[in-house]
Amino acid sequence: MRNLLILLLLPVLAACASVERLALPAPEALPGQTLTRFAQPPGEAVDHRIWDRFLGRYVATDALGVNRVAYGQVSPQDLAQVQSYLTALLAIDPAQLTRDQQLAYWINLYNALTVEVVLENYPVASIRDIKDGPLSIGPWNRPIARVGGQTLTLNDIEHRIIRPTFNEPRIHYALNCAAVGCPNLMDRAWRAETLERDFAAAERAYVNDPRGVRFDDRGGLILSKIYIWFREDFGPNEKAVLTYLETVAEPELRARMQQTPRVRAYQYDWALNDATAGT
Repeated sequence: MRNLLILLLLPVLAACASVERLALPAPEALPGQTLTRFAQPPGEAVDHRIWDRFLGRYVATDALGVNRVAYGQVSPQDLAQVQSYLTALLAIDPAQLTRDQQLAYWINLYNALTVEVVLENYPVASIRDIKDGPLSIGPWNRPIARVGGQTLTLNDIEHRIIRPTFNEPRIHYALNCAAVGCPNLMDRAWRAETLERDFAAAERAYVNDPRGVRFDDRGGLILSKIYIWFREDFGPNEKAVLTYLETVAEPELRARMQQTPRVRAYQYDWALNDATAGT
């Protein structure tokens, strides 16, 4: 009876994830924006040392491999430092950066803005509790930054600048939405010089973590919702996404995935990646 119920619920679970996918902005460039012109090497140096110090001080890995942020321990002085870092980033003309410098710039800007939003509203159980109105599902459509004369939201940075410009699916392992189910917030800033190495490490870590790919107690394949929310970034259909994941999975996981060609469900944990909750 239980197996029958699970089979009956599969289309409903898939439909819920599909509805969420439809609610996300399409990866389309902002009309008229000129923020993603690239400079020739060497470009302009960007100082990420403040962000490095903050992340090194407040980000730590828990026993399950989740990088958590000690939001409750952040001092007013360190919050002010993050804000000064953001002020410096917003004063930069992205067009003076090379492609890799600019991609690192946008990742760090997105992540630092997200941390600032959480700190300004802390304590919260989930970033989705930070709302701008009764129909809001989080802070992602809030005008939050101004770069090169363009007012931007977090959604603008992710879906209207990074995704359509850089054609890099691994960006989803770098941008952090302050949720446990999200790929880890790195404990240091992203940099152009280590971009490829860090993308590869972040991708491998998430795919081989239960947050990315796992099997339930009945052998059903469970994927993170990022693989349906952003399916077109990973492959044209579910089969292609699974093929992609198999290329990154460790041998034991890969073998099991190859024997399970169907996804039972997509899941995601929206609990805040708070160090307090991880203890």
